Amino acid sequence: MRLQKGVGVELKTAYEYLIGVDGGGTKTHIRVERPDGSHVADGSSGPSALMHGTGKAWDAIVTALDSAFQNAGISRPPFQAIAAGCGLSGVNNPLWATQFTEQNPGFGALAIGTDAFTTLLGAHLGQAGVVVAIGTGSVGEVLRPDGSRSEVGGWGFITGDEASGGWIGLRAANHVERVLDGRAVGGPLASAIVRFCGGGETCSASENRERVVAWANSANQSLFAQLAPLVVTHAGQDEAALAILRKAGNEIAQIAHALDPSQQLPIALCGGLAVPLQAYLPEPLKSRAISPRANAATGALLLLRQQLAAKSVGETT
Repeated sequence: MRLQKGVGVELKTAYEYLIGVDGGGTKTHIRVERPDGSHVADGSSGPSALMHGTGKAWDAIVTALDSAFQNAGISRPPFQAIAAGCGLSGVNNPLWATQFTEQNPGFGALAIGTDAFTTLLGAHLGQAGVVVAIGTGSVGEVLRPDGSRSEVGGWGFITGDEASGGWIGLRAANHVERVLDGRAVGGPLASAIVRFCGGGETCSASENRERVVAWANSANQSLFAQLAPLVVTHAGQDEAALAILRKAGNEIAQIAHALDPSQQLPIALCGGLAVPLQAYLPEPLKSRAISPRANAATGALLLLRQQLAAKSVGETT
C-alpha cells in the first residue's frame, strides 16, 4: 500500500471536516482538517485504546473532537458531516474492531487502522520506512518500497509491549518490592515509587509494603506506565533505573532489527517515550534513528484520505 499522496491535498468530498484520531492507552489526540488540507484545530482527551472498552473509546474521541472545535471557536457540525480516520491501540483484535465500527455514533465515513500503522504513515508521510512506537504500549511496523508491511511486537500487556511505559513501570514496581523485602538495595527510584504509592519516610516498613501492594494490585497498564517518568528522572543517579532503561533500549533495537535486518530503511522512534529513551539506544540504531515527519493523527488522516479517494474513484467508474 502506497500512500505518499494526499498530505494537505484537496479532496473532493461532501464532508465538511476530516479528522485524524490517534488513540492510545494514555490519551487521545485529534487533528481536524478541511477537505483542502488546511488545519483547523487539535484536541485531546483521555485514553481511547480499545482494551478499555469500545464505548469508552468513542466517548474519548467525541470529547477530544469537541475540545478541538472549542479551541477553534467553531460550532461542531453533526457527525454525519465529518469523516473520521482512526488509528487505535487494540484494532488488531477483530472482535474489538467490529464492536468499535458498529458503535459509530454517526460519522459520515470511518476508516480504522492500528495505531502502529497510522504512526508509520505519519512518521514517513506514507513513504517506505520503519517505526517503533513507544508509549503506554509498544509496537514496531515497516512499510517496504514494494508496499508490503510487517508488524513486530504489539502483543500487549503483560506478556509483550517491551520498552513501553507499562513494561518499564512493571519492572520498576518489581524493583521496589524487592527493596522493601531486603532483596535489593534501595535508592532514589525506590523511594520515589513508595511515595507515589502513598507511602514514604513517615510510614513504617509494614505500612509502605501495604500501600505498594494495594497500588500494584489495582494497577493496569496505564497506571504502571505512570511510573515510567520516575524511572527516566532517576536514571542519572540510580543504578536500577539505569538498568531498566538500558534494557528498554536493547528491546527497541531488537524490534528494529526484526523489522529491517538490512538496516536500509529510515527508522523513526515515535510516542511519548521516544525522546527520553533515545539516549539509551545501542549503536548503530542510536545514530540512525530520525524524528518522525508527522504524528499518528496525521497518519490517520492519510489513511482516511486514501479510503475516500478510492471510494470516489470506484463511484465514478
